[in-house]
Amino acid sequence: MCRLYIVSRRSPACSNLKYTTWKTRIRKQGSISTCSRLLCLPGISKVGVFKPAESNDSTERLVYIFIPLKTRQQFFTLDETLARDKQYTAAGQDYINAAFDNPVYKRFETILIEPFAGMPGISIPDLKSAPDERIYELRSYEAATEKLHQNKVSQFNNGEIDIFNRLGFNAVFYGRVVAGSKMPNLMYLTTFENKAAQEAHWKAFGDDPAWKKLNALPEYAHNFLRADINLLYPTSYSDI
Repeated sequence: MCRLYIVSRRSPACSNLKYTTWKTRIRKQGSISTCSRLLCLPGISKVGVFKPAESNDSTERLVYIFIPLKTRQQFFTLDETLARDKQYTAAGQDYINAAFDNPVYKRFETILIEPFAGMPGISIPDLKSAPDERIYELRSYEAATEKLHQNKVSQFNNGEIDIFNRLGFNAVFYGRVVAGSKMPNLMYLTTFENKAAQEAHWKAFGDDPAWKKLNALPEYAHNFLRADINLLYPTSYSDI
């Protein structure tokens, strides 16, 4: 399973996003789903729960949980808040009290992300298709050095986000990873009605004159090393 937490940059004291990935065994998927459904905590709304749109592994699954936060304090106290939530602890017994030799998840990772100045909060996509037809594309862009990473962030803030917006990529967030396993890198989540729409949008982006002009600027040379691309879809109980 995977949990994502974002703190809006609009609040000057709060500028973090936490992204946690838990790789779950399929036989325990019900326990994960139960816990995912109950992540309705005081001060938290619009929780997103996503699963991979494409998977070649029949024995393991990933679940991504996106949790927007308003303050940094929520990030540091979330586990404590969950532990005090009676509905969550009662319904999540299989998950919480899993035996040492029969755990719900295989491993998990936590990543902290700072939202870009060009999009300091999150946006809820306005999509009309059925949830299982949608494509949510989570991308991670790595850079060779910290300086080049900051340069790529600058490229997003000074034109790239505007192009994505104009072409209708329906982004949920853009952010800079400040703690994680693949630093220096940035992450962002865009959304589409279906796979065909996702492919058409990226073709339009690649052909866009404004993007070609922006990407050809010498000041942005070599600021991109590699990308990790995850295609997801929202569950029926996802708020996003």
